[in-house]
Amino acid sequence: MSSGFLAGADLSENAIERARRASAGYVDLTSSNPTHQGLLFPPDVLREAAEAYWRVRRYDPDPRGALPAREAICAYYAQRTPPLALSPDHIFLTASTSEAYGLLFTLLADPGDNVLAPEVTYPLFEHLAAAHHIELRTYRLVEEADWAIDEDSLRAAADARTRAVLVISPHNPTGMIVQQPIAALTQLGVPVICDEVFAEFTYRVTHTPPFATLHPELPVFTLNGISKMFALPDLKLGWIALNAPAARRYAARLELLNDMYLGANALIQFMLPTLFARGWMFVAQMRARVREALDLALAQLAAIPTLHTRAPQGGYYLFPRVLGREAGEDEEQLVLDLLAHGVLVHPGYFYGCASGAHLMISCLVAHEALLRGLAVIRARFTP
Repeated sequence: MSSGFLAGADLSENAIERARRASAGYVDLTSSNPTHQGLLFPPDVLREAAEAYWRVRRYDPDPRGALPAREAICAYYAQRTPPLALSPDHIFLTASTSEAYGLLFTLLADPGDNVLAPEVTYPLFEHLAAAHHIELRTYRLVEEADWAIDEDSLRAAADARTRAVLVISPHNPTGMIVQQPIAALTQLGVPVICDEVFAEFTYRVTHTPPFATLHPELPVFTLNGISKMFALPDLKLGWIALNAPAARRYAARLELLNDMYLGANALIQFMLPTLFARGWMFVAQMRARVREALDLALAQLAAIPTLHTRAPQGGYYLFPRVLGREAGEDEEQLVLDLLAHGVLVHPGYFYGCASGAHLMISCLVAHEALLRGLAVIRARFTP
């Protein structure tokens, strides 16, 4: 019998995936791929950013990543609200945020150790933790308090083998943004891995504070990349930014780990300063489109008495709770029923949400498709 990390996992397709594959002509309200939704970073900027590379092409690998790219990342954080001062020596470029998580799990934890993550979240972490033979423990988010972190739950989840806490801000899929220090984290004193890939997408608040500015006393590893920020999931590049406490304790070992992989390719590293210099008009346009879509979806869903939809603080997802008679129905069956009527959404259990029935709707979806999908949802849930 295999002892591999997924030996005990059920890898068969679930009923929703089987139904999706058998369906045709449905509206996909789960899409988070900007290239499928007409959100394409300006090709002229990409050409400009890449052109000079071919003239000076030379591979000089750096375990931290190309210095001009790291300097551009530092300049970005210096302009955030509030500003976060970072050294280029404390930035590590990776192929993706997924790779960044893997590096940090290797850096911080041994097999049998644990990391804490929100119980409602993107399912990636479960598989990454299993791949590194570490335990993933969860802490609660309080739906009635805008999905704020339950500090008692956070404390209760920790023990002597807790090596890190994962924080996602803005959170996927609830849109919660951490805006104040969290006393429980200070009390625990363990490193924090903060995923800020949706930081540029705010809705009910004006900005996403860099988490490291809220907790300068803790080792904080900030993760981000160009997949969400610049709608470039195909040009893989992420980074890990270490604040001063993290750099003092972990930078030398992280350099060795990153040197083992050198996952970030040289071309996209070379292009990054130009993307930061020329890409913000596109980001503003993308942000405006997402906000318009959220406005539209919230107005449409507000007319459905059996759905309670909280306006998110950030991100581009909605996570409405099912109320009334439908709340007692099987969550999977609700989604299958919607798919049979022509629209695909995700059930809350895909994200580990065990409290009540929820649906996940992406407002990255193009306007016409979003309208069609919302019309199906209204027809299904309106008496």
